[in-house]
Amino acid sequence: MKINTLGSFGPVSRLTLGGGGIGQVWGPTSEDDAVATLRHAVDQGIDLIDAAPGYKICEAMIGRAFEGKLPVGVRVTTKYSLGTVPAAEVYDRFRTSLEASLKAMRLQRVDMLLLHSEIRPDDFEYPPGQPPKNERSTSLSLYREAVRPAFARLVQEGLIGHWGITGINHAAATIEALADEPSPAAVQAIANLLDSPGEMNGTGLAPRPRDVIAAAGAAGVGVMGVRAVQAGALTNAIDRVEKSPTSADFDRAAPYRDLCRDWGEDPAIIAHRYALGISGVDTLVLGVKNVAELDQALEAERRGPLDSAQLAAIEALGLR
Repeated sequence: MKINTLGSFGPVSRLTLGGGGIGQVWGPTSEDDAVATLRHAVDQGIDLIDAAPGYKICEAMIGRAFEGKLPVGVRVTTKYSLGTVPAAEVYDRFRTSLEASLKAMRLQRVDMLLLHSEIRPDDFEYPPGQPPKNERSTSLSLYREAVRPAFARLVQEGLIGHWGITGINHAAATIEALADEPSPAAVQAIANLLDSPGEMNGTGLAPRPRDVIAAAGAAGVGVMGVRAVQAGALTNAIDRVEKSPTSADFDRAAPYRDLCRDWGEDPAIIAHRYALGISGVDTLVLGVKNVAELDQALEAERRGPLDSAQLAAIEALGLR
């Protein structure tokens, strides 16, 4: 598998195994399937696993699959959705969440801890019907005042190797955070042919993921691309019954599926190949939940990015 450099985090496999699928976020999967997927990913050269306590059983499955002894060269990240809280509480909240994650995964440290809540301008107000802003997002001032020092302390204590942020929805605030020093090792950014975060975006703002990716590159920050198939919207069928922005994206992507059908191609594989070709994306975080879905992504990585004619045909659909 191709290796890229993820900012100061260093060399990583072109694909990262995300925890959402194996954690049962993206539809039902068995614990045995989750463990098999974890082990198969490592056997196929994936050397980064991206976990989070919010991914249901994900961290427990990592603990079960490797029994506290990660294969040589394999690294793990986890996250914490902080929100906006009093500055004096930030370190303790990170530490408490991290300790629970380490216990579940049977590890002594993680290689990266990421802020899972989006960073927003201090004065931003969300549209009606959204969760309270202090629950779903971290103010830019709190990030500067307390989040970065908390991460630095956890690094010094040897509990984490690096730290990162989520760069979804508030592009302007994320770009400010990326330009600041000290900068994160990595940022997670949307990487799909719709430029869509789906139901993750309740801001009313355009997500502008490619601006975030470009800003990360300018700052020397690694980019972990997420949502290559936009939660199933860029596959042949969504295996979850729902009426949501993802189902709306699935309907919007009908011309894309028609194009893939004309090519005799699986839209999930083409979507992964498209995402792998987005300039500035260092590793693509997979949302797969079983070995069969993982093998599709592995095939996409082996085949590499789309050629110029295929790429032009997709862009001509005007889906982003």
